[in-house]
Amino acid sequence: MHTIALVAQKGGSGKSTLATSLALAARQAGHTVCLLDTDPLGTLTKWQRRRGPVAPLVETVLNAREIEHRLQALQQRGVTVAILDTPSGLSAASTAAVRHSDLCMIPARPSIADIEASALTLSVVRAWKKRFAFVLNQTPIRGNRIGSAATTLSDDAGFDLADVVAKPFIVMRNDHQDALAAGLSVGEYDPQGKSAEEMRSLWRWTETRLNCDVVEARIDEFANVEFPILLRKRVEIAVQTSAGHAVPTPTGTGLRWGAVA
Repeated sequence: MHTIALVAQKGGSGKSTLATSLALAARQAGHTVCLLDTDPLGTLTKWQRRRGPVAPLVETVLNAREIEHRLQALQQRGVTVAILDTPSGLSAASTAAVRHSDLCMIPARPSIADIEASALTLSVVRAWKKRFAFVLNQTPIRGNRIGSAATTLSDDAGFDLADVVAKPFIVMRNDHQDALAAGLSVGEYDPQGKSAEEMRSLWRWTETRLNCDVVEARIDEFANVEFPILLRKRVEIAVQTSAGHAVPTPTGTGLRWGAVA
């Protein structure tokens, strides 16, 4: 089973809408899909109520300690793709989602605020040595801002653009919000529309990353690379080891590994 966590420090990045649309695109590609809503705001849970008992289904998991067991249960039930929608900011649920994921997708709008806010998220992802990809979301149809944001994210992450910035970029269109309000994914709301095709393409890109070892092989190589990302201050995650488990903890600036006796 592939597990994808949508994580972002900043609210409004579009995690929930991306989750629903990716889920349908994966299902259309032949996967058995389940969405896990770990956000107390319950955006996916409310979406399921409007939708009714139609796949892909949403399960609510608000206790971070239950996430691992729920994922194991889904795998036993034959689910092949699990997508976790997480709360904004650093929380027990978002950290657990990162820990148990195969790929962390970090949505970011092409704005300085979103790009800077991704620093802490990426630090947690790196602390757990997880595959990751930025998703440029809610972008204008065209403009220099998009390319600049993509280049900044890849440069500051220490990887090539093709490794860590998902393609295609997801353009801001009303049908994403209209679909969410109707209890649909954008691929159901307008199957022949440009947004639906973008999400199908994004799933193909995602599935390729899940099935290849290129990025994973380079994680150790870049484990100690600092994250400058347009910041005058850096973000540090101290990874403390207790009872054989690494626990990411925000501490200040830089990146270090510590151990608890």
